[in-house]
Amino acid sequence: MDDAHFMKMALQEAKNAMQEEEVPVGAVVVQDGKVIARGHNMTERLQDPTAHAEMIALTAAFNALGSKYLPEATLYVTVEPCPMCAGALYWSKIGRVVYGTADEKNGYRRLAGSNWALHPQTKLSTGCCAEEAAQLMKDFFKARR
Repeated sequence: MDDAHFMKMALQEAKNAMQEEEVPVGAVVVQDGKVIARGHNMTERLQDPTAHAEMIALTAAFNALGSKYLPEATLYVTVEPCPMCAGALYWSKIGRVVYGTADEKNGYRRLAGSNWALHPQTKLSTGCCAEEAAQLMKDFFKARR
């Protein structure tokens, strides 16, 4: 199973968010080739601005493993994490982050003023299924204008 396989799972989570009228961002956490957690944006449902897909998936992964660190895990997320989520990823010591499309407006790279706000040991891959992830975001915001 490759990155695209797991990113398609994250894209399904993003579609679930969209059906719930949430910003369509989805995430899955994988360890040893198995999905151990998943999440999508739930900020509207929970009335919680911190309920981003990454935060939901990370919390589920911590609970699944009984650990606050994820050095052997990979997070697949459809959109570049925001600074808040990048901070949570930093503290989780996650082994790898794979994101689909860049977030030019609110992504951690732009707002953090640095190309690297993740833990020094975290590997980063970008652009996996980027077109589909970007299209979900465009469709969502176009329908609201």
